[in-house]
Amino acid sequence: MNAIYWFQNDLRLQDNAGLAACAARAGRLLLVYFWPRNHPWFNHTGLGGQRQRFLVESVQALRDELLSRGQDLLVLEGNPEQALPQLARQVSADVVATSRAAGYYERRTRERVALRLAVPLEVHRANTLFDEQDLPFTPGAMPGQFTPFRARVEALPVPAPASSAPEFPPPPDILFADIEGVAVKAHPALPVRGGSAGGLRRLRQWTSRGGGIAVYKDTRDCLDGLDGSSTLSPWLANGCVSVRQVAAAVAAYEAAEGANDSSRWMSFELLWREFFYWRAIADDVSLFRASGATGKARRCTFEPRNFARWSQGDTNYPLVNALVRQLLATGWMSNRGRQIAASCLVNEYGIDWRYGAAFFEKHLIDFEVASNYGNWQYLAGVGADPRGGRHFDIEKQSARFDPEGLFTQKWGGFRPKQPDYVTDAADWPLPAS
Repeated sequence: MNAIYWFQNDLRLQDNAGLAACAARAGRLLLVYFWPRNHPWFNHTGLGGQRQRFLVESVQALRDELLSRGQDLLVLEGNPEQALPQLARQVSADVVATSRAAGYYERRTRERVALRLAVPLEVHRANTLFDEQDLPFTPGAMPGQFTPFRARVEALPVPAPASSAPEFPPPPDILFADIEGVAVKAHPALPVRGGSAGGLRRLRQWTSRGGGIAVYKDTRDCLDGLDGSSTLSPWLANGCVSVRQVAAAVAAYEAAEGANDSSRWMSFELLWREFFYWRAIADDVSLFRASGATGKARRCTFEPRNFARWSQGDTNYPLVNALVRQLLATGWMSNRGRQIAASCLVNEYGIDWRYGAAFFEKHLIDFEVASNYGNWQYLAGVGADPRGGRHFDIEKQSARFDPEGLFTQKWGGFRPKQPDYVTDAADWPLPAS
């Protein structure tokens, strides 16, 4: 049998169910990856420098590992719905397989691919803790909020990850091209590189005796990367590491060192990630609507000068400036930082939350559709938050998480004060250019 496996956000060989199933049956196997397309979306298009850098490194690391095993990776630009049927004909494929990436547009792409293929499209489990058939509800009937979701799935056993990568059949006779590099380098403040090896190394460090997991509950709100967070999210988001590998490492730590509040909190965070994945499957296109799945209207505006200042880190809120500048430089922002920056955009400036979600999508090296848009909806009060949204007092947040202003100073957050508006000759308020 000739087969094609279409990588998406599962850029790993170990514990990749769809890839393993395809490799086990195929006599010839073509492995393919498509670069993300640059759709204009709420004043943004393309990928930020750091996100592109991390993705290129992740894809190159995957290809290097495949080459060492007698395989290769075909990396293409363009539309999968057009290219995959052509490739299937070219290599006489009997089947095409992929994983189930969350998101409305991802679902529509899979459906269009399936319609245009003359062979079956197999869709396998994504990078999740649980298989769909093991959930105590269908995705469409899952709880709308995290607490009841957690209560129903917390006791479910998490299957062990596959311990090794599969054996691969050879690729078909086809021309493979080199992957173009990028000029952007990892920022010294967050020197993380894409690829499974780096992610698994960080996981071992984090869950080792004396590693950060031992005090995670106390340090998780640190604003700088690697100081308190596990910082595993970039590798999880791109699928360089599986969530089951992380869960197994946490369980191994608890077996050796004993469970504590910090290790349990790490498992709690993995459940949040799981919740947002299945919530995105259920919400579908509502994940991108201003009102979310709630249907309740949220009053907002778009003042371009305020959005420009927020997205450049040049507001009258020094901590927000520092957080945004950290994101632009490193491609990462802490969970606490994201909440503060998002609250500023939504509550202080009254801007549609989707402008901020699109900005994060462009720049975050750990961007995931489900977690990013789910968290923005949560904060804006149109998602899973039972309180109807969160409004953070920025001065109190600054006093609590950056009391001496060191983080703000480090990232250049103290900016000259600016007027909210400028006026023309008729005293009409206009955004400043």
